[in-house]
Amino acid sequence: MSARPDFHLDVYQNEYLPEGGREVNAVVTVSAEAGSGPAVAAAPTVAAAEVIIVDCSGSMGFARDKMRAAKQAASVAVDTLRDGVLFAVVAGNHEATMVYPKGSQLVVANAQTKAFARGAIGGVQPGGGTAIGQWLTMANRLFAGHQNTIKHAILLTDGRNEHEQPADLDRAISQSEGQFVCDCRGVGAEWEVSELRRIASALLGSVDIVADPAGLVADFEAMTATAMGKAVADVALRLWTPQGATVKFVKQVSPSMADLTDRKVVSGPQSADYPTGSWGTESRDYHVCVEVNPAGVGDVMLAGRVSLVLAVPDGPGEVLGQGLVKATWTDDAVLSTRINPEVAHYTGQAELADVIQEGLEARKVGDLDTATAKLGRAVALATETGNTDTAKLLSKVVDVDDPVTGTVRLKSKVAEVDAMTLDTRSTKTSRVRKS
Repeated sequence: MSARPDFHLDVYQNEYLPEGGREVNAVVTVSAEAGSGPAVAAAPTVAAAEVIIVDCSGSMGFARDKMRAAKQAASVAVDTLRDGVLFAVVAGNHEATMVYPKGSQLVVANAQTKAFARGAIGGVQPGGGTAIGQWLTMANRLFAGHQNTIKHAILLTDGRNEHEQPADLDRAISQSEGQFVCDCRGVGAEWEVSELRRIASALLGSVDIVADPAGLVADFEAMTATAMGKAVADVALRLWTPQGATVKFVKQVSPSMADLTDRKVVSGPQSADYPTGSWGTESRDYHVCVEVNPAGVGDVMLAGRVSLVLAVPDGPGEVLGQGLVKATWTDDAVLSTRINPEVAHYTGQAELADVIQEGLEARKVGDLDTATAKLGRAVALATETGNTDTAKLLSKVVDVDDPVTGTVRLKSKVAEVDAMTLDTRSTKTSRVRKS
């Protein structure tokens, strides 16, 4: 039994505003470190549940290695589950079919059930279409009724959602939101990045491409191991602001970009909760932007109180950590114009994600001037913020003449998988060195 992590919040900002200034920005780092106390005996271990969804549509059989690798990956994911975790394996095509167990329920992981699951996975054959909304609905049905449980799903597809109406997928995503976390993976180059990104964003998971099916086993093992490392479920970032203030946005900015602004749930007077999902031993950064009523020179205001709150049945929640966002008005231009490095870094990272996606979309529709301008700006931002991984991905789509100014030329031939990899990973950020 592992101890619940110890949580700590650090706030990074330039609290000084010019006379009349209204906008307050802060980067909040939430760190969950291995618990220093004994294994949590007073609070029972949080239960965990895992649903593994593997695309078994006809296209998965076009390349023999794709289906074989997917089945191997699902089997490895099953083996990675801790004993005692609830789990199920689902085959997805134009419907959702239980692979193991045969009934629409979860079973407890142990040596015997894992062996049965591996055997059932080995017998799966590709066929049919793709209706991802039905897959999500099945996962939601399996997770239903398991309260106070860390619920996680892996969803793998190689194609687009072509065998149900867009409204069907929208409804499935909406019904699944807040019910479980879902990490999405696309294998090959025939799936739609925006489709999986929308699912992963709504369900607080990750999205990535596995260009070569041979990479599925390692990826599934890593995702499952990460899920097994979660120790706290249903955690929210609670933001209190003073009367008259407006929350402009709340975004996760590391390890990846995720806008939480529209996900808020009012939790009290001038207070709202923004979901962050489940936590293990890890660290994440959030960018909070609040607009306040200006005060006089020399005045100090508490512009926001940020708390990490664990959901408690029939209660206001347990506060796991807290940080303060301040505003001080000054007529000293040196103080008020000082750029906070954390805020500047993640502002650049947010713009980087936007211009990459805009540039790739312009390239797709043949607007080469806009594509060149946007991807050139992306190269400059990646260079400026030290995001070397993104810079390498950009170099497969554009020829770079000057990385500092962002002077680039679109490559005449780009492998579709390279463009999709850049798009998929555009929201992954490089972390700033804290001041």
